[in-house]
Amino acid sequence: MARTDVAPQRRRTVRVPMGPGWGQAAGALSLSLSPVFIELSGADAGTASAYRCLFALPVLVLLALPEYRRDGPPPRRQVLYALAGGALFAVDALLWARAITEVGAGLSTVLVNVQVVLVPLLAWAVDRERVPRRFLLWLPAMVVGVVLTGGLVEHGASGSDPTAGTVHAILAALSYSGFLFLLRRGGFDGHVRTTYTVVILSATVVSALGGAAWGALDLTPSWHTLGWLALVALSSQIVGWLLVALNSPRLPSHTGAVLLLLTPVGAVLLGAWTLGERPTAAQWAGCALILVSAYATVAGRRARPAGGRSGKPP
Repeated sequence: MARTDVAPQRRRTVRVPMGPGWGQAAGALSLSLSPVFIELSGADAGTASAYRCLFALPVLVLLALPEYRRDGPPPRRQVLYALAGGALFAVDALLWARAITEVGAGLSTVLVNVQVVLVPLLAWAVDRERVPRRFLLWLPAMVVGVVLTGGLVEHGASGSDPTAGTVHAILAALSYSGFLFLLRRGGFDGHVRTTYTVVILSATVVSALGGAAWGALDLTPSWHTLGWLALVALSSQIVGWLLVALNSPRLPSHTGAVLLLLTPVGAVLLGAWTLGERPTAAQWAGCALILVSAYATVAGRRARPAGGRSGKPP
């Protein structure tokens, strides 16, 4: 893939009123609603992933139509990014749900959030984007925060098959990181809403096929399940990930990855409030550590689009 810093004039990202950092944070917090809603729905991984994407498609098509009429179809490269990103999103959802039962929620949460390391590494390797010293200094604190938030310190690894679960969690983490990288990269040349709609279309198809192959797809879920999955589609696919798709191309990769750590923090808080879960002192400490390290990492410099020479904006 070509370096993106050699032609910065080609980037046409969409501007949002609140600014990219706040937009990314709002998207991450919207995403934290989906684990709670999926838990309340009682749906398995294939059913939840397929229906949450399917329900979002009509709304996303309506949102993308004005952009499509104004700008025309996206370049073929962006379409390919979107198709691959959607497939990786579906694979991540299926593998992570399987890993939770095999190795426990703690370790699977820790492993899938290595995206905070992998996404900046991908941006450095592919786009030659510079990774700042501030991020590297605070990275160990973020990792410790994720470990504490996942409850791994108190409970350790558990589940029916820790070995298989670890493999599935690692594959889910790689898929999730690849999805985030492609979602961000696919927005460098504009057409964000159109390409994001292609992402969700691809995710719908792959989720349905993968769920059916894995025996995790219910074609006739109850109205109770469908109602909660419709809320997942609204909070996650329509609001959360669309905000991430709009804002992440305007942020350095490490900043976008760090802000997405607000998702597990928000999920812990919402789980305690709505599901009656009782986080331990270590989990609260992990949440606080993530928030402090995230603020220290992204504050101080104004968030700007990635790119330009040595990872600086043009």
